[in-house]
Amino acid sequence: MRPTLAPFPMTRLRRTRRTAALRALTCETTLGVGNLIWPIFIRDGEGVEEPIPSMPGVVRRSIDLAVKAAEEAAGLGIPAICLFPYTDPALKTELCEEAWNPENLSNRTIRAIKAAVPEIAVMTDVALDPYNANGHDGIVRDGIIVNDETVEALVKMALAQAEAGADILGPSDMMDGRIGAMRRALEENGYPDVAIMSYAAKYASAFYGPFRDAVGASGALKGDKKTYQMDPANTDEALRLIERDLSEGADMVMVKPGMPYLDICRRVKDAFGAPTYAYQVSGEYAMLMAAAQNGWLDREKVMMESLLSFRRAGCDGILTYFAPEAARVLRRG
Repeated sequence: MRPTLAPFPMTRLRRTRRTAALRALTCETTLGVGNLIWPIFIRDGEGVEEPIPSMPGVVRRSIDLAVKAAEEAAGLGIPAICLFPYTDPALKTELCEEAWNPENLSNRTIRAIKAAVPEIAVMTDVALDPYNANGHDGIVRDGIIVNDETVEALVKMALAQAEAGADILGPSDMMDGRIGAMRRALEENGYPDVAIMSYAAKYASAFYGPFRDAVGASGALKGDKKTYQMDPANTDEALRLIERDLSEGADMVMVKPGMPYLDICRRVKDAFGAPTYAYQVSGEYAMLMAAAQNGWLDREKVMMESLLSFRRAGCDGILTYFAPEAARVLRRG
């Protein structure tokens, strides 16, 4: 005698996955071009587009080609680009004076882009490592990265970038008190509308290696950055840092790296509801590209899936080297 089968549950969750139209109607998370920020690397010269071997498809651009990249971004609807300079080693010193030179590479690039593409938001990096003979984000005294003297330098750097026309400052140094100091300086010097996106929860991660190649900091670094960047084991500390930076005047906050720290993104967004961003860093990009180039992964599919994961985790935007490629995919529909 055949057993009697129990009636199938009335709820069949596969019903709403049956067609593309039904899936679109029940989609919980969306990704748009407006969620993308494109980090680009800049260098001196003219007509220079220099490949970065550890980041396939990514290049260092001279100022004239950085302007063309900004025009491309604006044409694709990408709302912001972020500049990272490759500094001539001859300009690197222990006190990092080039960081606040009004005519340094970053500031000249800001002015050129804002003159040619005023509608795009230009974000900058505020940290001393591109200018530091020691490779650190702060000034080094007797082997110690000193906090307060570094903050004074970062304020000068921030003001120089604001004067050049930066729309968003991105302090990535992880020194204590730098957001409040920058915000006060911006208010007191006539730049109250310049926004700050704080790298508030930046971890001492191994995923930054290709980036350090890109900005020429790999060989210069003496020691590691564990005394000022976050321990990858900590989560509650990230919330304390976010709360502090928001209270000091940050307009937006960032978690860095991205995909290995999506749990932090979600906790931050749930706790504060503030504009929350993540950086899909160089190591994440390099891993996906290497797998795609070997035919192990579908490049476009993993690119889009990875970006969607940031949105699902609560991020309002993503800094990603995939930005122009992803924008084209999104426009294609």
